[in-house]
Amino acid sequence: MLRQSSASPLLSLPGAVPAEAPDEGVAAHYGDLFREQRALADGTGFVDLSHRGVVTVSGPERLSWLHLLLTQHVSELPAGQATEALILSAHGHVEHAVYLVDDGTTTWLHAEPGTQEALIAYLESMKFFYRVEVADRTDAFAVVHLPAGSITEAPAGTVVRETPHGRDLFLPRADLESFAASHGPAVGVLAMEALRVEAHRPRLGLETDHRTIPHELGWIGTAVHLDKGCYRGQETVARVHNLGKPPRRLVFLHLDGSEVHLPPHGTPVRLASDGPEGRQLGFLTTSARHHELGPIALALVKRNVPVDAALLAGSTAAAQEVIVEP
Repeated sequence: MLRQSSASPLLSLPGAVPAEAPDEGVAAHYGDLFREQRALADGTGFVDLSHRGVVTVSGPERLSWLHLLLTQHVSELPAGQATEALILSAHGHVEHAVYLVDDGTTTWLHAEPGTQEALIAYLESMKFFYRVEVADRTDAFAVVHLPAGSITEAPAGTVVRETPHGRDLFLPRADLESFAASHGPAVGVLAMEALRVEAHRPRLGLETDHRTIPHELGWIGTAVHLDKGCYRGQETVARVHNLGKPPRRLVFLHLDGSEVHLPPHGTPVRLASDGPEGRQLGFLTTSARHHELGPIALALVKRNVPVDAALLAGSTAAAQEVIVEP
C-alpha cells in the first residue's frame, strides 16, 4: 500500500481522482478525461509524475560507467540530450527501463514507480573502482511532464529532458504546488497513457513480463543501440537481431466501442475465429479510451499470429495494427 507521505499534494486539486496501480500517488484525472487528453494533444497543461523514481549518477566517470551497463550508447552523451535505455538480465530479458539526461556534471534518470530501489541496488553492485556516486533523489525531486508543443518555460535551474513526445522536468518536490498553481491545467496520467498507447510506446511492467526481450516491443533503436560495446544481455540482443525473430510481437488494437468496460491488463488475446474459449495467443498489456480513436489497447501476441487476423481481448472484438513486424 502507498505510504500517505508519498502521495502527491496535487491530489488535493479540485476534481482529482487517485490513480490505481502502477500509478498510485498521483491523479488518474481531474474530472474530464477527454478534455485533458485534448489539452495534452494540443500542447497545453502538465502531467504530475511525481510518483516516479528519480536517481542521479555523478562523478567524472559516470557516462563511461553507465555505457557499460545500459543498452544505449551514452559514453559521449552531450549535456542536455535526452535518451532512454534498458538494463537486461544475463539472458537478455528486460529488467529496468530508464529515461535519462546529463546536465554536464550529473546524469539524471527517472524510472517506473517503486523500481528505483532495485535499480540503485544493481548500480551500486557494479561500481567497483569507478569514480561514480549513485543517489536516490525521489524524495527531493518530482518529475513533471510538459507535452510536445508546450510553450511553458521551465523554472530557472531546472533539469529538463526534452524528447519528441514532450519535456520531463526534474522539479524540486517542494516547488510542485507552486508550479501547478501557475502552469495549469493539471492533467491526469490516464490522458497521458491514452496518448502513449496511441504512439505505440511500451512501458515497463505493463508491456513487459519476466520473459520480455527488447525486440518484442520495438525498443531496438529507441532504447537499444546495436553498435556499442558489451553489456549484460547483449548476446541475446545480437543473436535475435542477426539470426532470428523474437517469439512475440507488440500490436496495437482497436477495441469494440460498444463495450462498457475496458478489458484490463493481462486479459487473454485469442483469434476471433476460435471464440472466447480458444487457445490463448497473447495478453492485453494496456487499454485506454482515446478522445478520437475510442477504446484502444496494446497487446503482446505470438509472432506467428496473422497480421490481418481479427482478435478477441477476452470477449471484446479487436482489430490489430502492426507495430513490430512478424
